[in-house]
Amino acid sequence: MAKEITPRSEDYSQWYLDIVQKARLADNSPVRGCMIIKPHGFAIWEHMRDALDIMFKETGHVNAYFPLFIPKSFLSKEAKHVDGFAQECAVVTHYRLKTIGDTPETRQVVVDPEAKLEEELIVRPTSETIIWNTYRDWIQSYRDLPILINQWANVVRWEMRTRPFLRTAEFLWQEGHTAHATADDAMEEARRMLDVYATFAEEFMAMPVIKGIKTENERFAGADETFCIEALMQDGKALQAGTSHFLGQNFAKAFDVTYLTKENQQEYVWATSWGVSTRLVGGLIMTHSDDDGLVLPPKLAPIQVVIVPIPKPSPALDEASNKIAAALRAKGIRVKVDNDDQNRPGFKFAEYEMIGVPVRLGLGMRDLDAGQVEVARRDTKTKESVPLENIDQYVADLLVEIQGALFERAKAYRDEHITKVDRWEDFEKVLEEKGGFVSAHWDGTTATEKEIKEKTKATIRCIPLDGVAEAGACILTGKPSTQRVLFARAY
Repeated sequence: MAKEITPRSEDYSQWYLDIVQKARLADNSPVRGCMIIKPHGFAIWEHMRDALDIMFKETGHVNAYFPLFIPKSFLSKEAKHVDGFAQECAVVTHYRLKTIGDTPETRQVVVDPEAKLEEELIVRPTSETIIWNTYRDWIQSYRDLPILINQWANVVRWEMRTRPFLRTAEFLWQEGHTAHATADDAMEEARRMLDVYATFAEEFMAMPVIKGIKTENERFAGADETFCIEALMQDGKALQAGTSHFLGQNFAKAFDVTYLTKENQQEYVWATSWGVSTRLVGGLIMTHSDDDGLVLPPKLAPIQVVIVPIPKPSPALDEASNKIAAALRAKGIRVKVDNDDQNRPGFKFAEYEMIGVPVRLGLGMRDLDAGQVEVARRDTKTKESVPLENIDQYVADLLVEIQGALFERAKAYRDEHITKVDRWEDFEKVLEEKGGFVSAHWDGTTATEKEIKEKTKATIRCIPLDGVAEAGACILTGKPSTQRVLFARAY
């Protein structure tokens, strides 16, 4: 396998695209802005999905599925919501094609002009509207609450500037939609799911995140409050990795969803929605990978350990490899034995390095005679000879160690790239020369926020939830400020 990857230091954007291609994660689609997720890339998403699904169900949620198509009139019912998505909606106007032309040379398929829909359908950019139209029928009294539903689905947002996993016209995600009797219950739910996302990002993705609140300008369309987790990529740009929204009663009022309280009063329901998507795969790539290819945290690696006979397979090596593999599988480890004799070990080593397998075991006859095996780590590229006795426990412990080491390495980078500044000149200098999060005061106005973005391309990523009150002056206007916020250039 050719290993030519553009170095991160030369062209970070091309480096990312090279890894997506050469690590066999995704291909471009015939439809502009869409992607074909290849088996290795989809397996990573499956592990993300499965882990999150367990976490959702542990917090009381159940899965359901709602239609892909949404009547256009539904989006008109919540003004802020439709304004937020109007520029990204794909619209279905007809329901039939027909063939015209009398010869093979002239025959073509066209839209049947007589098959126009009475009402256009929107390919879902998100499902709040159709779900709240449904909740109107599901909710009558306080006994029906809370409703805690999640769905795994695809959505379409007609993005013009796309990048695999990070921003595509169609992507996979989960979206939670919950209904509650009180504002406090809904707010507690929104905060709970933010914590679930943060735990997943740090414990499974080994990606440190900052929990915060979005400014009004960056808030989800139709929400009263948007909570987020923000991560930092190796090029110093931020990535919004997940959001959880307190929707207030906006959608309940738009779709007339009320419930009868214990006191026999009609009240509007309170709502949340929350989601993460396949952009997490992009975040995983950019958090850990290097110039030799993909680096994966063991918890999400489709193959956690590969065993490669050296210099080529033989009955004795096959038997020993399969025995090791069986012991590893008994510990719940995902392992592959590569006894294909079509490729040399060196080729295989490069291939598994490229696709990010965390641990490689090399086993030759000399190793077998000496009762040992060569263990190579993908994260540090170090190798050592380890006794075959209890190799299963050794590898299990090593995977845990690698998972923790990746998180600590990413956290150290993130922490080194949170810079406090109090002068505009320093603000611009840090963004240009160092990157990362810039902790600075802001006067709280959307006008200032937009002006800073126009001048520097940096946005307020979040108001940190663990931030402390601190009197200061806005980095741009000098007006009073009570707390620092985090600015960064972002994906």
